[in-house]
Amino acid sequence: MRLSKIAKLVEARVVSGEIDNVEIERGFSSDLMSDVLTLDTNNMLLITGMTNLQAIRTADMADVNCILFVRNKRATPEMIELANELGIIMLESPLSMFRISGMLYCDGLNPVY
Repeated sequence: MRLSKIAKLVEARVVSGEIDNVEIERGFSSDLMSDVLTLDTNNMLLITGMTNLQAIRTADMADVNCILFVRNKRATPEMIELANELGIIMLESPLSMFRISGMLYCDGLNPVY
């Protein structure tokens, strides 16, 4: 699924990176960064409410190149700077994690598990 389509579906705004021509194969929703570190999946969208530098560092270690923050959570300037340095795309949505996960699953995005 194209990231631009995902952004439109979940009413997200892009805060770092470029979403044009980015394909996402799977989605994973979690606020536990330790769970993210156990994954071995390419082209994955991390859906989370954890808006701190640890989320960016975890995504980098887990080779996750796209993070979607939920519940109107906002990335800090420090997070945006780090994400840009690491090439991580970040989006922000006003919707809940539950709603976003259901919407994306129903529209065809595959889960990790």
